[in-house]
Amino acid sequence: MKVLVLDGVAEEGLVPFREEPGLEIDIKKKLTEDELVEIIPQYHAMIVRSATKVTPRVLDHANNMIVVGRAGVGVDNIDLAAATNKGVLVVNAPDGNTIAAAELTMAMILGLSRSVPQANATLRSGKWDKKAFMGVELRGRTLGVLGMGRIGSNVAKRALAMEMNIVAYDPYINEEAAAKMGVKVLPLEDVLKQADFLTIHMPKTKESYHLINEKTIAVMKDGVRIINCARGGIIDEEALYNAIKSGKVAGAALDVFEKEPNTESPLYEFNNVIMTPHLGASTEEAQLNVAVDVAKEIVAALKGEVVKNTVNIPSLDAKTMAAVKPYLDLAGRLGNFHAQMITGRVNKIELIYSGELSALEVTPITTAFLKGMLDPILQENVNFVNASVIAKNRGIEVIQTTAEMAKDYNNLMTAKVYCESGERVLAATLLQGNVAHLVNIDGYRVDVVPSGHMLVVPHYDRPKIIGKVGTLIGEHDINIAAMQVGRKEIGGKAVMVLTIDDVVPDDTLRAIAQVDGILDVKFVSL
Repeated sequence: MKVLVLDGVAEEGLVPFREEPGLEIDIKKKLTEDELVEIIPQYHAMIVRSATKVTPRVLDHANNMIVVGRAGVGVDNIDLAAATNKGVLVVNAPDGNTIAAAELTMAMILGLSRSVPQANATLRSGKWDKKAFMGVELRGRTLGVLGMGRIGSNVAKRALAMEMNIVAYDPYINEEAAAKMGVKVLPLEDVLKQADFLTIHMPKTKESYHLINEKTIAVMKDGVRIINCARGGIIDEEALYNAIKSGKVAGAALDVFEKEPNTESPLYEFNNVIMTPHLGASTEEAQLNVAVDVAKEIVAALKGEVVKNTVNIPSLDAKTMAAVKPYLDLAGRLGNFHAQMITGRVNKIELIYSGELSALEVTPITTAFLKGMLDPILQENVNFVNASVIAKNRGIEVIQTTAEMAKDYNNLMTAKVYCESGERVLAATLLQGNVAHLVNIDGYRVDVVPSGHMLVVPHYDRPKIIGKVGTLIGEHDINIAAMQVGRKEIGGKAVMVLTIDDVVPDDTLRAIAQVDGILDVKFVSL
């Protein structure tokens, strides 16, 4: 079998390939898509970093390809849908850069507390100025951690060694596990109020985008210091600029930015801001670790062994895969829909499979649901192998049951999610042509294809409410493609689902929520 190695993957990381008899390694520099298409049919595996784009066209010609490995965490440069349709496993190395990112965060916290980069620059310029760099000690200070995944947990562990007090916000963390670490889990606002240093370790999602903004900064202590080594865009950089200029924020340390490369940010004018060019995974050890980890995964895949870090499809025999495959996308969509509907910590998930589904091996379908729900809201890499483990570690009870009969449908998947705000129920089915249809929202019958942009609006069944919502959306030139209303009785509670052609601005969502008779409004994008 032949393995194609691209993008300058660390030579030491190729040892697992060299130790495996019968593997031929072909190392090349970055190739154009045309060059890759020309040679790809001869390879059984490929390992890339971030430069090479594994496009649908490349995969279409990869007739012998078994597995594609990404020497790193993100797989944005690999078309997962095309790989799945081709039957190609995609693997990554989610753990290899954890320590590197955690240690950079600690370096940022220490550098920020003692102005190390600024003092170094001043001294090198020929000026000895001790008074200008009065620092603060970390011992006894409170570190607020937003996101307690692998990296956030490792930062907390190291900060505890510095005798800091740790408070954390993570709606999906197991509180008992956090308490054993010495970490106190609190609501977001309480973490913001208590933190002397605030470090971010969350993925960038619709919910976390500009989470740190003018309003949330106003809640923080005067003199707070903010660190972001996670994802650009979680901090509203204009709001941070204004807060530093006013003195509200005493300093910031940023490794990531909303737009990268970033060499012209207004934040450069401040001497109390440390900025680095996305160095989170830039250590010799991290680059070696991710290469070794993904090489081992590729070898396992080529040998037909268990692969831990697949990011697209579960390991199933051909017959089982053929039967459940149509339902994997349905489950993923249902999970993603739930993720955008729920509020607060999830305690339990109950999945009920009815009709034809009851005769199938439903565990991979459950896994697809968990991946669809957890992946958008956690910084951790959630895949078909670890989704169930992550749910368990987060204290989420998962129950799956089957029922032979499905009222009105040949197959029906019902997902009940129990969280702090209450119970949310969604049910979906596959209709003719294996097209997914959402058929129930919190007990209200609807018939919606879950795709694109949607508004879910619980309301009282009264005249003019639907018209007011349509008018508010129309004022932003957003077209309504389809509308469904589910109700149980005239004049009672109902739910409206609008399929729309564009993103609805936050101010419009707030305006809709204020319409008399509207109970809630959720924007869902799939």
